[in-house]
Amino acid sequence: MSLFVYRVTKYDPADRDEHGSYIGEEDTTSDHGPVEAAYLQAIAAFAEDSGIGHLAVREPGISGLPCFGQEPAADGHGLAGLFPPDLRGFHDGAEVPLSVGLELVRAMLRDNGAWCRLAREDTFVVQVGWDQYVYVSSDRPCDGAVARTRALGLFPERLDASPYDADFDEPGVQRPADENFWDRLRWSVCTGDAAILEEEHLHNVSHWHRLTEDTLDAVRARLAPRAQLTVWPDLSPDVGAVLASLPDEGPVEFVWEDRSGALSSTLVHESEYRELATRVAGARAAAALSLAADERHPLFTAVLPDSDGVLRARWRTEPTPSDRDWAFLKTLRRGQIRTGTVTGFSHFGATFVDIGGFTAMINVPELSWRRFDHPSDVVTVGQELLTEVLDVDMTRERVSLSLKALRADPMAPLAHQVGEFRDRHRHETRADRRVRPRRGPRGRLRGTRAHHRTVRGHRRPPRNPGPGR
Repeated sequence: MSLFVYRVTKYDPADRDEHGSYIGEEDTTSDHGPVEAAYLQAIAAFAEDSGIGHLAVREPGISGLPCFGQEPAADGHGLAGLFPPDLRGFHDGAEVPLSVGLELVRAMLRDNGAWCRLAREDTFVVQVGWDQYVYVSSDRPCDGAVARTRALGLFPERLDASPYDADFDEPGVQRPADENFWDRLRWSVCTGDAAILEEEHLHNVSHWHRLTEDTLDAVRARLAPRAQLTVWPDLSPDVGAVLASLPDEGPVEFVWEDRSGALSSTLVHESEYRELATRVAGARAAAALSLAADERHPLFTAVLPDSDGVLRARWRTEPTPSDRDWAFLKTLRRGQIRTGTVTGFSHFGATFVDIGGFTAMINVPELSWRRFDHPSDVVTVGQELLTEVLDVDMTRERVSLSLKALRADPMAPLAHQVGEFRDRHRHETRADRRVRPRRGPRGRLRGTRAHHRTVRGHRRPPRNPGPGR
């Protein structure tokens, strides 16, 4: 949908050079007074012209370690009184009235620490950028709001697009936290591979959960809507060794479990390591995680869909190898024909086959119709094969293939001939039984006088003829 996009600022466009760069005096902080009030009134005017009374919070977050704003972050990140202290209500998709939306804009104008987009489906969007630049998009021209904004002493400018429009056309598919994900997580917990779940419902805010077979369902029920989920292996019980391994230069994310079993995390610089060691004294376990995406190694990730199963959150997790395997497995179907290359053999006789970067498996019974001693008697490493997909196990992320299914059974013609012979023999036997008289004991024909005189192989004595015979 094509939107009317406006940039609303307190900076006069006359103070821009031929390239559009502002060259006048800049006051990049909020005056907490009439100018700030003018911004809020202008946004309210655009909302009124667009018929908007409620807005949805999209891609929310709070400032992390770097402080890019000109004003210090406020306690509560400017959200005090708007959301609970744990910020659970401040999540992607949260519906707020326009009055709360305007208070969120105020917090962003003041650089208090909280930030988000405010939107109503694809018809109305408010984005607050750096240096008091505000971008409003609407499916209506909003001529009245434009005039009202000028009257307030601000400068509305028509643009083709907002520079803060998020580009969500990244390659790949985001993994949803659907039933396949939870089955995979439960299996990983049971096998001991997974133990920790990181929940991030805001950028730069994480909640950590220890997972067991008994607690998994309860943890799932407490998660914030549309949260990003990251699954980790267990923490190290050697907290001293984790502290000793901290890099010479921070920052680094430090996660620990205290004596009561509560999980916490913090971002620390190298100058804060000594204080950190005191803070985590007595901890049961810990881990140090790099902030660089290519140096973090979680097991797999996902984003929570809505209650109807639709994934509406537009943020992306950093895909892991398991996530890439999941995306590939979603393209496979039973009975599908795939070309692969033999990569090796297991000690239990299975044949490993690479199909598009994923290692699938051919079990011994599916390799050949004929008998063999070892899979290498049938195929060789590096050989290209045409196989049929027998099964796709999303929980264990395994694929079973068959080479035999695409090759003719050499016994089929013989089995067909045997079947025909049996049918013909059965037919002739039935006909023979209808024609041939059945024989009694000692081969005597039923119905004859000799037959009736024979009982269990013995001849009956002749009847007493009686007197006169």
